Amino acid sequence: MRIVVVGAGKVGRVLTEQLAAEKHDIVVIDQDSDLIESIVNIYDVRGVAGNGGCYDIQKDAFEDGADLLIATTSSDETNILACLVAKKLGTPHTIARIRNPEYEKQLHFMREELGLSMVVNPEKATAREIARVLRFPSAIKREQFCRQRFELVEYRINEGNPLVGLQLSDLYRNIRVKILICAVARGQQTIIPTGATVLQKGDKIYLTASARELESFFRKLNIFKARANNIMIVGASRITYYLVKELQDIQKRVTVIDSNAARCQAMSEKFPGALVIHGDGADSELLSEERISEMDAFVPLTGLDETNIILAMYASQFANCKVVAKINRPSFADLANEKGLVDSVVSTAAVTSEIIARYVRAMQNSFDSDNIKTLHRLVGGRVEALEFNVGPGLPFIGVPLKDLNLREGMLVAGIVRQNGAPVIPSGADALQEGDDVVIVTTDTTLHALRDIVK
Repeated sequence: MRIVVVGAGKVGRVLTEQLAAEKHDIVVIDQDSDLIESIVNIYDVRGVAGNGGCYDIQKDAFEDGADLLIATTSSDETNILACLVAKKLGTPHTIARIRNPEYEKQLHFMREELGLSMVVNPEKATAREIARVLRFPSAIKREQFCRQRFELVEYRINEGNPLVGLQLSDLYRNIRVKILICAVARGQQTIIPTGATVLQKGDKIYLTASARELESFFRKLNIFKARANNIMIVGASRITYYLVKELQDIQKRVTVIDSNAARCQAMSEKFPGALVIHGDGADSELLSEERISEMDAFVPLTGLDETNIILAMYASQFANCKVVAKINRPSFADLANEKGLVDSVVSTAAVTSEIIARYVRAMQNSFDSDNIKTLHRLVGGRVEALEFNVGPGLPFIGVPLKDLNLREGMLVAGIVRQNGAPVIPSGADALQEGDDVVIVTTDTTLHALRDIVK
């Protein structure tokens, strides 16, 4: 597809890397010519230096028009204008990154009247990801499929964990819980496991099951953590605004600390039920005074990755405290993950790019009945979990999974029947028309369910 990316900041750069890897024809527009030169030299894309909201600049991107424009600049207004100009040029699909909470009430108008295909709010999406993890603190990361009937969680096996040394066939036989370990990250190695796979210390495993079965699994192993009720957040950012709103909607007790008096005042006015403290969130004495040791969760959301990492490491000394840190720089996030410095890491750029990538992938096979409904990236983007609907006419409907000649690196990780019943598939199970199915694969270019077989 021919795609124009307006804005070469963090989100634009991550998107450019991912879309270029999927062999799309990409043109990046940014007013900073140095950024354009850097991106063009690194990725197989073209660049245009200029204002992405300008008619002439967009017209230079593709002489015969683009299929999609994605506007990811730091200005909401520029993003909206760029999408409007693209529509006038005949671009059928447009996506705008819009961050201002004041625009929340106008999203329907923007989509219907202005013709935007999708509006992405990075801070709101990141807050939702954090909230999902806080509802299931045993996991590093938690994703949902099939209208929340199916879960995928990431979990790290540390020293002394009862899973160390277990062969998966024995685990399934003895634990008596309907779960599936669908991927294992071991150092730089990614494994789509079989029953013969033996789990090791330091492995990160990815499990699929219903929410009830996952809780039962962790309880049986005596490694379950109850959902967080008392949460401390450092930094009164936009993400904090959305996160506090999510947490208060489910009756959680929230403490927010920020060094900016104006932000504290605004936060306390918007959320009178939250405890908002004006102070230095990096001050250990203040954190102690506010009873960090009694918190169920600690979430550093300052504007500095380094500060968030240090605060997360400090909070990690309290055994019962779930720590989720926002770390945007990929090298820092990788280090924190690999060394286990932080329980869970979230990146605004990664969350946003994943949402947009899901839309782009679905566009590519929009005329098929088995197009992608949900997409989540695992193992640093090396593995994908995709949800498809089983449409009519697929040649393997009704065929037992053990008889399917699946392509290498493919695993049917879960099925949800039309009646809503989740199924952890065995070789005897078969896909039926109308099912939702979750596929885990190392092929990060999978577009359609029909492509899972050789």
